[in-house]
Amino acid sequence: MAGQCVCVSDFEEQARKVLPKAVYDYYCSGADEQKTLADNVAAFSRWYLVPRVLRDVSTVDLSVSVLGQKLSMPLCVGATAMQRMAHPEGETATARACKAVGTGMMLSSWATSTIEEVISATTTSLESGGVLWMQLYIYKDRELTLSLVRRAEKAGYKAIFVTVDTPYLGKRLDDMRNRFKMPPHLSLSNFSTASLAFSEGNYGNDSGLAVYVAKAIDPAICWDDITWLKRNTHLPVIVKGILNGEDALQAVRYGVNGILVSNHGARQLDGVPATLDVLEEVVTAVQGCCDVYMDGGVRRGTDVLKALALGAKAVFIGRPVLWGLACQGEQGVTEILELLKEELRLAMALSGCRSVAEVSRSLVRRMEFTSRI
Repeated sequence: MAGQCVCVSDFEEQARKVLPKAVYDYYCSGADEQKTLADNVAAFSRWYLVPRVLRDVSTVDLSVSVLGQKLSMPLCVGATAMQRMAHPEGETATARACKAVGTGMMLSSWATSTIEEVISATTTSLESGGVLWMQLYIYKDRELTLSLVRRAEKAGYKAIFVTVDTPYLGKRLDDMRNRFKMPPHLSLSNFSTASLAFSEGNYGNDSGLAVYVAKAIDPAICWDDITWLKRNTHLPVIVKGILNGEDALQAVRYGVNGILVSNHGARQLDGVPATLDVLEEVVTAVQGCCDVYMDGGVRRGTDVLKALALGAKAVFIGRPVLWGLACQGEQGVTEILELLKEELRLAMALSGCRSVAEVSRSLVRRMEFTSRI
């Protein structure tokens, strides 16, 4: 294990020491005053576990099926951009780690490795590639957008996670202070032109990424674009960025295959709810018509267990993977995933759950806060 890293926060501290300041700030920061960033993590402390005992937990099965794919655990890797800023092998190292642990990975449209490179990194002459899903932004250029979908289909990706909470980029103060832009030796590898690859451009005194999004991403996207996307792919379509029951119901009406409850790692609109706090509302709204997933603030195995108890089919992590990647590349990501897997196994055993199917709403209760006079 990297140094004496025994939990996710240890890995983050090590990563902070090795990453350039602008890169660390880009990965770790949230929008505006970062209230939601802190609340995503704090939300898990508002719920406590109520274990059952004497249940024979000598064997605990963490395996699940997500979007038709068998995984070793209900913890997956979410899309995080520009991973080669953390380690020279970037997304390819992360993909290999996910395959080694037996879980799935969502590849960012803004990856610094191509769609094809990432799945090739997990493919051998004897084995097919790992379980990979494609995260998609809808660009103003719809043909460009569909080209990413077609490449993902051809390469063997298993689903499209379309991000719906980013018509504009949130105001990220650290990126503005750092005038963040891509290091000159890197680019967004899935785009052929310099402007779309974020490798060249006049970004002035603002965050370069905010300028990029304003130029490239379509702020006019609406529910009809979900219909358009579903019409143009045979892959399952999951909507990423839902935070309330009304939008969840609308997503079901438009025939989505899943919903990812997400506030974009608290990087878009500050002051929105922590994802854990709205998860149950979304689960209740869809009434089993589609799977519900969650990301945001997950740092421990007990966090994963609480999200499962509130109805998530699986949980996605982002920043912890970047910390492992920065510390030790593929091995660091593997250690992060194995660490959280074993934390989840222990939490389930101590709660009396012998399989994910035995995790139920009765396992968690929300703390009652009373004011002190």
